[in-house]
Amino acid sequence: MKPSKPLHARYKWELLALLCLAFFFHQGDRAIFGVVLPQIRADLLLTGAQEGLVGSVLFFTLAILMPFAGFAGDRFPKTRVITSCLLFWSTATLFTGFAGGVVALVALRSVATAGGEAFYAPSAYSLLAKFHRSTRSIAMSVHQAALYIGVITSGFLGGWIADRWGWRSAFYVFGACGILLAFVFMLRLRDTPENNTAPAAPVGPDLASGRVDNPGATQGRALQNSPVPAPADDTSFLRSLGLIFRTPTALLLTVAFTAIVCVNNAYVVWAPSFLQDKFHLSLTLAGGYSMLFHHLAAMAGVLAGGAFSDFRARTRPTARLELQTIAMALGAPAILWMALAPSLATACLAMGIFGFFRGLYECNTHASLFDVIPPRSRATAVSVMTMAAFLIGSLSPWALGRMKDTFADGSGLSRGFAALAALYVIGAGAVAFARARTFRRDALRTNE
Repeated sequence: MKPSKPLHARYKWELLALLCLAFFFHQGDRAIFGVVLPQIRADLLLTGAQEGLVGSVLFFTLAILMPFAGFAGDRFPKTRVITSCLLFWSTATLFTGFAGGVVALVALRSVATAGGEAFYAPSAYSLLAKFHRSTRSIAMSVHQAALYIGVITSGFLGGWIADRWGWRSAFYVFGACGILLAFVFMLRLRDTPENNTAPAAPVGPDLASGRVDNPGATQGRALQNSPVPAPADDTSFLRSLGLIFRTPTALLLTVAFTAIVCVNNAYVVWAPSFLQDKFHLSLTLAGGYSMLFHHLAAMAGVLAGGAFSDFRARTRPTARLELQTIAMALGAPAILWMALAPSLATACLAMGIFGFFRGLYECNTHASLFDVIPPRSRATAVSVMTMAAFLIGSLSPWALGRMKDTFADGSGLSRGFAALAALYVIGAGAVAFARARTFRRDALRTNE
């Protein structure tokens, strides 16, 4: 992680690969709980509300730590922040396997694991944006695909390990692998020294120009060709914290992202139990099917959407927002169909369609935000948006757990997922309004 060593010409792709591995475990570790939840319930005698509480506290912890994570990402070496948080959450995941009750689960699974995971996204996305300019959407799409691969793997592998050696072993295996990866990061993860002399590039078509894709390769030219230094970074924590609320487009994107997070949080905690209870599947099949069809389709959506967005945004700056609006509008009926599906095949098909539209939205979650946020404040902006979304989204796992306990006929989870479809409609409206009324003005105020 020494920045003084020169970076090879294609280091930005090595960086992407390393961050994809980290994000694989970031999301795989998080998804394990939902996959092995039936065994945890039987072993520790938990109620539906207690099970949902574990997930809700995790997401709430993520939310309240996000401002601090963004501040750390903007003020400290991002490579050190990423490596440290990877080591911390992986250790917490491993020790979750020793939990003996709901208090230990909340402490290890919710607070400690989330305490590490919270610091990853602001630094990782900011680092990706720095190295990938003309390839920003595709890089973030590939990185997002690692989320889906991690969740799919945890669905099948976590369920398989739990079926054979118990739920505790799943946490041991995933936690240990993450710890090993952290040591690889200590050797390979790098950044370039920050400088304030590089010329600014406008938002819009010039994002795709490719002029500064490799900061390590262009740093010398920037120093020579910029006789007038750019203004020093005087961003304060409170100023950055409030930036997203002073930028209407960013605020509307936060509303839409909150809808996405509410549904995602409920899905990752309760989808395996939904399939197991409704269609009487084994743990391996319930966890595998719920994660495979949804996230495989989401991965296809995020990769296709990322490539399309990078291409269209060169000549149509609003292309990202238009794609996100369509994705949420069409995702809502897919969620409703999944919730009310009469057969396993129908439910899995609906999960896949829902996942595809989710991926179309998520490929631009951060790229759209960065179009209206200056580079010096991006890590904090990501943290504020994520904090707001997870504060509200943390309630959805607990709410579905309560519904599971309330409806004795076993329809609680179906009713809960059906209700969540309305959130996608709200999100689609928010992004559509941003595209029509606020984006162009906000983008003009933002320079690369």
